[in-house]
Amino acid sequence: MRKFTLLTLLSGMLCFSVLAQNKIEFREFTLDNGMHVIMHQDNTTPIVTTSVLYHVGSKNEDPERTGFAHFFEHLLFEGSENIGRGEYMKKIQSAGGTLNAFTSNDITYYYESLPSNQLELALYMESERLLHAKIDETGVETQREVVKEEKRQRIDNQPYGSILTETLARAYSEHPYQWAPIGSLEHLNAATLDEFMQFYKDFYVPNNATLVLAGDFDYDQAEEWVRKYFSEIPKGEGEIRRPNVQEPRKTEEIRDIIYDNIQIPAVIQAYNLPKKTHEDSYAMEMLSTYLTGGKSSLMTKELVDNQQKALAVAAIPLDLEDGGIFIMYGITNMGVAADDLENEIDTILRKVKAEGISERDFQKLQNIIENNLVSKNSTMAGIAQNLAEARVFYGETDYINQELDNYRKVTREDIQRVANEYLTLDGRVVLHYLPKPASETAEY
Repeated sequence: MRKFTLLTLLSGMLCFSVLAQNKIEFREFTLDNGMHVIMHQDNTTPIVTTSVLYHVGSKNEDPERTGFAHFFEHLLFEGSENIGRGEYMKKIQSAGGTLNAFTSNDITYYYESLPSNQLELALYMESERLLHAKIDETGVETQREVVKEEKRQRIDNQPYGSILTETLARAYSEHPYQWAPIGSLEHLNAATLDEFMQFYKDFYVPNNATLVLAGDFDYDQAEEWVRKYFSEIPKGEGEIRRPNVQEPRKTEEIRDIIYDNIQIPAVIQAYNLPKKTHEDSYAMEMLSTYLTGGKSSLMTKELVDNQQKALAVAAIPLDLEDGGIFIMYGITNMGVAADDLENEIDTILRKVKAEGISERDFQKLQNIIENNLVSKNSTMAGIAQNLAEARVFYGETDYINQELDNYRKVTREDIQRVANEYLTLDGRVVLHYLPKPASETAEY
């Protein structure tokens, strides 16, 4: 742990410099093979984050082979033709760096933060994923077990761990968002090595990747290294498969009960949202913050503090590229029935839809949103991810500098309008999580 101390301290110092920075400056170019490169220079402290965003998520998968995108997130840490099995993480960590990755419904994202004198190492390591990835039976079998254990820990054996999986399955009837990124272990077990290799050839290609550098480096030297390590990688041969499915808007409520290994009931509600880039997404984000964004939020004060009907409440707008869902959940207090909590949640929603929010609450909400946006870009890792997503989702890297203005355009009337338009009680998913019967729990 001690070898990360200096990097951690520098990262903390870096937050203060970026908080005062209004505009994120950057340079960008595209290689002949289609890889887009974005570089943001900040020489305040000797740290650099290198990231690659692959525009492939669970929505790109074959319905009979779900979980592939998430599986590859793990598999591409196995090593390459030039990096020994299990050595990928060790090389970054021994150079004083940290690394991680995540998979969503829309993207797979890898990144590492290192002392700036190790930038060339980071570029070499990321290029190896594209040029010489090791995809063989040993790696596939190893990662199958890793994913199985992850599913057991995070979903199967985690109280309320299946909320996302169960909600997506009911919120989408047509679009491949209907399965979560973890996918199906049965599909992964049934998949052949050839199928894994084909998925890699289809999606892990430079014309489906965005490379971002953020931190302490020289622009000319960095570009020279980028071209050195990535220009030789061949462009993907086929067209990148993307779903062209329009999820129909729900007009009837879908209601179900999920019996889980829990002691306290929970209420989950999900409402369909428009595409991530829709102008209403800003108002919906502000609405979710108003409802459950912190201890002073409306539902937290009313349901947790005043009525004491809930132990916790949250509203999460899952904004996705092709249209997301607004998920609300509440965990009941001891002795409170799920129906009772749901009725109180609906009462608050009806009031917000009818009356909107006060000017005082709106001003407070604006301050919270601005602080959240500044915090998003308070580290080099945060800037790198936001630059990549600006380019991929919004088609314009400078969106990173426009986002705050988009939130500032939202009015009180907009928040009330989107509450009425999207939080429709007759076109939603409602799940009640209830404790398993005593007999089933004993068997479990």
